[in-house]
Amino acid sequence: MYCEKCGKNHATTHIKTVVNGVAKEYNLCSVCAAEHGYATNSLTGMLASMFGDFSKNESLIPKVQCSVCGSTFRDIAKTGKVGCAECYKTFYDELLPYLKRVHGSVTHVGKVPNSAPLAIVEEKTTVEQLRNELSRLVSEENYEQAAVIRDKIKEMEAASNE
Repeated sequence: MYCEKCGKNHATTHIKTVVNGVAKEYNLCSVCAAEHGYATNSLTGMLASMFGDFSKNESLIPKVQCSVCGSTFRDIAKTGKVGCAECYKTFYDELLPYLKRVHGSVTHVGKVPNSAPLAIVEEKTTVEQLRNELSRLVSEENYEQAAVIRDKIKEMEAASNE
């Protein structure tokens, strides 16, 4: 069944409304449902609705293709699914605002057991941040500052191994 509003996409959201005692039913795709303020139940539908602006305007979509899986940003915008891990690198600039909107952050923190001491979790995060900073400094050829960061990482790792 196709969307009753746009007629292009498959209907994924079934809406029943009652206005002045008159019941009406609508079958909408996730994009049209989102445009009317109806939340979609699936993550795929939500992502597809978020990428809807790109799928409607061809000029906004870069013609870049993932070197591993062959996905284009248009494919991701259409399905709401990323093809592979390399797609995150290939389409980083395009995905960043949507990842921020969905997850609230673009930094993956992973899962931490409730029993893990907070100090260990914070230290691990700090070391990861320092490593990222070290990589950035080396790429900028700022070797003096990179050496300071490298030494700080070594100190922290040595202290955690004791």
